[in-house]
Amino acid sequence: MSETSDLIKLYSTRILALAAEIPHLGRLKDPQASVRLRSPLCGSTVTVDLSMEDGRVARFAQEVKACALGQAAAAVLGEAVIGRTAAELQTAAQQLEAMLKSNGPVPDAPFAGFEALLPARDFKNRHASILLAVQAAAQAARQTEA
Repeated sequence: MSETSDLIKLYSTRILALAAEIPHLGRLKDPQASVRLRSPLCGSTVTVDLSMEDGRVARFAQEVKACALGQAAAAVLGEAVIGRTAAELQTAAQQLEAMLKSNGPVPDAPFAGFEALLPARDFKNRHASILLAVQAAAQAARQTEA
């Protein structure tokens, strides 16, 4: 298979649909924590704002400037983030990284939507962009605990 057809396969209809419908776009007024992460390889950036109540994400917003894969990952995160604990977000970030880099399983529910990104395993140069949103959310949630 040529590199072009591999990329066409990677940017599936499902990934493009996710990228077009990212939940919680924008910024929060007065968040408890804000984290901005950037991929040095591709320049993708994600900024996450969140606030926690009783140890769970109560308010969340994200600003996503990334490729379709990074946008799709942000969409999956956005669908599942409300009500999650810092530990659950950290686990999701670790499981997504293992799925991409070590052929690990799809992250546990409610983050099983990351399954759409399985074809990206073979594209190591895209991994950092895919991981940005969930890593930023996990880091922001940890900051609220400090």
